[in-house]
Amino acid sequence: MLAGALLLAVVWLFLLRYVPVNTLYGPGGYIPNRGDLLRAFLPRAATAMFFLLLFGLAGGWILAGRMLAPLTQITHAARLAAGGSLSHRIGMQGPADEFRELADVFDAMLHQHEAHLAEQQRFAANASHELRTPLAITRAILDVARTDPTRDKREHLERLHKVNTRAIDLTEALLLLSRSKGQGLAREPVDLSLIAEEASETLLPLAEQRQITLEVTGEPTQTTGSAELLLRMVTNLVQNAIVHNIATGGTVTVHTATHHGASVLQIHNTGPRLRPELVQTLTEPFQRGTQRIRTTEHAGVGLGLAIVQSIVHAHHGTLDLTPRSGGGLIVTVRLPSTQNQGPVLSMTRTGP
Repeated sequence: MLAGALLLAVVWLFLLRYVPVNTLYGPGGYIPNRGDLLRAFLPRAATAMFFLLLFGLAGGWILAGRMLAPLTQITHAARLAAGGSLSHRIGMQGPADEFRELADVFDAMLHQHEAHLAEQQRFAANASHELRTPLAITRAILDVARTDPTRDKREHLERLHKVNTRAIDLTEALLLLSRSKGQGLAREPVDLSLIAEEASETLLPLAEQRQITLEVTGEPTQTTGSAELLLRMVTNLVQNAIVHNIATGGTVTVHTATHHGASVLQIHNTGPRLRPELVQTLTEPFQRGTQRIRTTEHAGVGLGLAIVQSIVHAHHGTLDLTPRSGGGLIVTVRLPSTQNQGPVLSMTRTGP
């Protein structure tokens, strides 16, 4: 309508205003004046403007509907997600325009939230089951002590102490896992080689007890993050490598290096042969029984590698688990590096 009005204004300014108002006669006879032209032109112009209005409204409504149809799909998916349904996907088809990109990003966000929610629900169910077990055992021991007062109280106290210790360890592991999933980590420069040396020094008595050769090699490997959480990560990995090893004469090798802009921590350990499909489940919390290799000593609470994976993700790194051809496991942790290349430094701690 504005374009039509502008055209009419142009016709008036540059054409009709120069047509004489009075009636003129020329060699060919009567010459139409301005009034004649206006009477002939204005009805047609009004009709044209009317059709322009109808066409503009109808065409604009259809075009806007077609243009905004993808937004309607996205809005519908957003309403479903707000109502708690995260399984719906837009799956928009058509050209790769801005709406398609927005829909794809929204679908990816829904997928991540659904996976995260499922993980949280599964973890909450497993954690509730694990915490219920020591409480049930404690109640059973107390019931036995109440119904049989003649039984040795020291035996009850010893069993209660063990069950309570396990419940405390499990609670601390859950708190650490929750903390490692947080985003507000205090970050500072950390040398992974020193962390590996400290963790190996702490676990050396366990390696000696199990007749495991524990060796730490590599170079200064700088990264940034929480030194406390990274120490817990390395400690869990080295402890798993020692505990889930062969009966005697096994080896555990801890190596640190900077490779392609990443700070790499790699741990090799001997042990039983592991199926690839089993290795993929090792980072799941509370995976026990026949699906996990466990020992009666230092059995842990089933959160070791789950804590490791959470700490690695909180530091924007990656965790890779690969079965060794001769048995055992290769664990590779890659974290963002803060150095280009440092001098090589070898450190060795070896059990008997």
